[in-house]
Amino acid sequence: MTADWKRNIILFLGSQTISLFGSALVQYAITWYITLTTQSGAMMTIAIVCGFLPTFFLSPFAGVWADRYSRKWLIALSDALIALATLIMALLFLAGHGSLWLLFAMSAIRALGGAVQQPAVGAILPDIVPVEQLTRVNATNGSIQSLVSLVSPMVAGALLSMASIEAIFFIDVVTAAVAILTLLTLVKVKVHAKAQQAQSVGYFADMRQGFAYIGSHAYVKRFFAFCAVLYVLVVPAAFLTPLQVARSFGEDVWRLTAIEVAFSGGMLVGGGLVALWGGLRNRVHTMALACLVMGACTVGLGVVRNFWIYLGLNSLYGIALPYFNTPSMVLVQEKVEADLLGRVFGVFGMITSAMMPPAMLVFGPVADVVPIERLLVGTGAVMLLASLFLMSDRVLVAAGRPAA
Repeated sequence: MTADWKRNIILFLGSQTISLFGSALVQYAITWYITLTTQSGAMMTIAIVCGFLPTFFLSPFAGVWADRYSRKWLIALSDALIALATLIMALLFLAGHGSLWLLFAMSAIRALGGAVQQPAVGAILPDIVPVEQLTRVNATNGSIQSLVSLVSPMVAGALLSMASIEAIFFIDVVTAAVAILTLLTLVKVKVHAKAQQAQSVGYFADMRQGFAYIGSHAYVKRFFAFCAVLYVLVVPAAFLTPLQVARSFGEDVWRLTAIEVAFSGGMLVGGGLVALWGGLRNRVHTMALACLVMGACTVGLGVVRNFWIYLGLNSLYGIALPYFNTPSMVLVQEKVEADLLGRVFGVFGMITSAMMPPAMLVFGPVADVVPIERLLVGTGAVMLLASLFLMSDRVLVAAGRPAA
């Protein structure tokens, strides 16, 4: 780790922020285009599946890459892949060949790039940041991402009202180029030990070693199992609320923008609070409390009929989420050996992507038959029960205790 870690982390997070901003503009443009042109739960399901299924298949391989090769170069190459695909799509739209299926394909390609990035970014932070600063840096990174999520829907909404969708695609290409240049020329990260060594075992043996590590460590295994259930439960709140708003409150773009701004603003505040106060003494208790609040908010989203109260619940949900995400990320970064972090985060990405598409295959079509409000109340109630399980699990609670 370099002595001037603050300069490095500022430049690294800065490059990621620039890239994330362009990507967020494109993601909102794609989601809103599909929502407003189809208002179909089935079409939203296809988009979600295309955005997650490639991650499921690639994540275990990407985790091995993050442990075997330079994590900085992997992040840059994945950004370049996404930018190239976005450029091609923009040119096809300009030529009059735009279609929903092209947007689905774009979502799949972006998922492939994200599958490479996720384990690399999760594993590279301990290479840059002192261990005692991981909570603050992860929380700060979450706040920056929330700020981007707060600004980008407003910018995307303004652009969609003034310009074509192709303009947003070209913006993403430019921001990706700036981010890649910053990362490769200014951020100095020492290549981790495993990547500097000749690999003593085969590629698939490396992958099996990562799975074996998770299977032999009870905290990681149980936590990943809990997350698998949680990611199913959050699907209606995460992906069906734009459709719910369009059906129940109105099809205005400003309403879709408002729910994103409310949620992202809450996450921005929540990330700042985590950076200032990391939560309860036991990190798992903090995560359980956050899950309890998210469950209550999910039930509320299915009950309230006033749009402004609906926005308030979105904000509260956003405030709670960093209190789940940040402690969970830091626990993995602290407890897992540096040479295995990429593979562990790769498996985590696989679990995340594996649970949401099947859940959307169920919830999406059901949302065309059953009111989304009922789905929110049901999943929120189960989430409340899940938070009680997390609070009472002895293995997880023991892992969450601070070091002596």
